[in-house]
Amino acid sequence: MAKNPPIGDNARRGAVRDRSQVFNPVTQTWIKRNAGTGQFMDQQEDCDPFKGIRKEHKK
Repeated sequence: MAKNPPIGDNARRGAVRDRSQVFNPVTQTWIKRNAGTGQFMDQQEDCDPFKGIRKEHKK
């Protein structure tokens, strides 16, 4: 099992599960979304994507 010591350093290693992000071309921002319900959770203030969250690709 992987460990992320030291505890309390506020650092995450690895991807966040059950979340994804999609780019909104109208506002030029990334939007975080819950993969289980599909509900939008958060929007990035700058143009950079969220760290550690997988991107949804166009189909």
